[in-house]
Amino acid sequence: MRLPEEFKERMKHMLGAEYPAFLASYEMQRNYGLRVNTLKILPEEFKKISPFSLRRIPWTENGFFYEESDMPSRHPFYFAGLYYLQEPSAMAPAARLPVRPGDRVLDLCAAPGGKATELAFRLRGKGILTANEISASRGKALLKNMELMGAANVLITNEKPGALSRVFGEYFDKILVDAPCSGEGMFRKEPEVIKSWDPNRPAYFAKLQENIVDEAVKMLKPGGLMMYSTCTFSKEENEGTVSGLLLRHPEMELCPIQPWEGFSSGVPDWGDGNPQLERCVRIWPHRMEGEGHFMALLRKEGEVPDRSEENTADPRSCRREELERFLDSIANRRFREHLEVRGEKVYQVPDFGREIRGVKFLRNGLLMGEMKKNRFEPSQALAMALKAEEFDSVLKLNASDERVERYLRGETIVVLPGETSRSSGWQLVCVEGFPLGWGKLVNGVLKNKYLNAWRKN
Repeated sequence: MRLPEEFKERMKHMLGAEYPAFLASYEMQRNYGLRVNTLKILPEEFKKISPFSLRRIPWTENGFFYEESDMPSRHPFYFAGLYYLQEPSAMAPAARLPVRPGDRVLDLCAAPGGKATELAFRLRGKGILTANEISASRGKALLKNMELMGAANVLITNEKPGALSRVFGEYFDKILVDAPCSGEGMFRKEPEVIKSWDPNRPAYFAKLQENIVDEAVKMLKPGGLMMYSTCTFSKEENEGTVSGLLLRHPEMELCPIQPWEGFSSGVPDWGDGNPQLERCVRIWPHRMEGEGHFMALLRKEGEVPDRSEENTADPRSCRREELERFLDSIANRRFREHLEVRGEKVYQVPDFGREIRGVKFLRNGLLMGEMKKNRFEPSQALAMALKAEEFDSVLKLNASDERVERYLRGETIVVLPGETSRSSGWQLVCVEGFPLGWGKLVNGVLKNKYLNAWRKN
């Protein structure tokens, strides 16, 4: 791999005796990883049904290395949302932010969703995840990944950080800022990044990061935690950005990060000399089976405020006959809560505990479906949020059944008598017991309702 000369000279100066090992790592094959969706299946259970060559990633509870030849993006389990494909070291920041069910969490730079999906897994359907992406086009990829994983309690926003902070002042328990950066840590994984690199990029991104973290601090409540991360090696964007944050915000302090033997400490001299910077973590490709990353966990001083004093908006609900009839097919009563109709679309909206008007969003909660000519059509997102046992008529297919591939391509499929509880109407199509999407059964033929944009080529 041909690395920029200016980059190599800087890394040689930074790493000293370790530089030859660092340079040699670029001649090694990159590592591939997948992270199990614990909203749908436990890692131990997934390993039992997986056809892939898996090996645990030790710095995260639900991550596995896989072989490139496994091609998990083509397997039906991918379309069932059982895992998210993610570079192994990129799993560390979300894994080291201690999110708990019920937290209010913000992923400020969320697309395409690698870290946001893990935050959603850790919430386990309780609390709220706000996943923000300033780019509308990248935001659409984020939306798809969140819906594919079955995350329901999510607000997906399309805003600049300053616009969010005006609405969400001191609101979030946990914030992840996986900041835009010069991307030096991804040279082996994405060689095209090398072409866009130049020596001025770290300074450019450091200035951008300064604004982003300042707005993030405004949104973190007293006592809350913020994880700052990048996928670069530069001093300016890592220790430099963190030391600047600490100087501007004396209410913030660095916290120790749960260690792993491959993690390296931050270097105070690469910032302003603050000894706290040793609590940062650097991930080097010659020390771990992954690419380059940086992490810093910060806490905002103060006590956690009493949420009972906040104004809580009354949930608006809808009671349309066709919708009610469909909801009778779902065993879990939670899908009847906090329903709201906007135009013809029906949503299940999280209770934010405050007014959020004025925020541009791509999705507010779970899209349940649409009212069309006095009938209700359930959404792809609802199918992915359900479990097979929660719907009253399910078509259960084996992964080897040729009908699975036909369904994912958008074709109609034949259903044999007795394969579903009901002989007509809406059916939840599943592979090995995990939902893929909807179909409508008429005279033994399942009309395909799998979302057009998701269909397999």
